[in-house]
Amino acid sequence: MPPPPREAVRPPKRVDPVGGTPFGVVQLDVPPVTSGLAVGSLVAGIASTLVAMLVICLGAVSGMGGAWAAGAFTLLGVLAGTGAVVAGLLGLRQIRRPAAPPAVRFTGRGLAVAGVSCGGAGLLLSLLGLGLALLLALR
Repeated sequence: MPPPPREAVRPPKRVDPVGGTPFGVVQLDVPPVTSGLAVGSLVAGIASTLVAMLVICLGAVSGMGGAWAAGAFTLLGVLAGTGAVVAGLLGLRQIRRPAAPPAVRFTGRGLAVAGVSCGGAGLLLSLLGLGLALLLALR
């Protein structure tokens, strides 16, 4: 198996000479980093939609036991969905923020948008599943 390719050596972004000496200050170009908030938002959003599917399945079972279980898992789905939406919006804000040249730039806009949409869908589906469970339990 061949060794992985080495990263190309990046040239310095800028070299400022230090007066009166043969030395200089080198400012390197920092590669962009994927936002941790965006990744966390996507993970929480996917978890929220999976819990929402569980809530819908428990709600469809009906009976009072199914409604109680659906209510308990709805709380988990709502918390995960809310966390995904908040983390995604904070991640989008972090990605949009302009950074001075030596600072780290963040990427992952698509991850943050997907996390917000999955979290919102999980939040709504959890509440709809709870409504289904209560409707079938009262029937």
